[in-house]
Amino acid sequence: MFLTLSALATGASWLCYFRALQLGQASKVAPIDKLSVVLVTLFAVVFLDERLSLQEYLGIVLIALGVLTIALK
Repeated sequence: MFLTLSALATGASWLCYFRALQLGQASKVAPIDKLSVVLVTLFAVVFLDERLSLQEYLGIVLIALGVLTIALK
């Protein structure tokens, strides 16, 4: 059941992503999509009590800074 729900959510996500690309500029849509990596990690830390190493925190910070750099350009 969870595998099916995951597949449906992934399909819906891709449909929304491609629709956003049709409506907006790729340079504005792609950074928002990449921000999902940061959000998933933060949710895992907050809600699932995941423990990250210093290197992993640094990676998340660098991804977030990269997204902001591209989005604000």
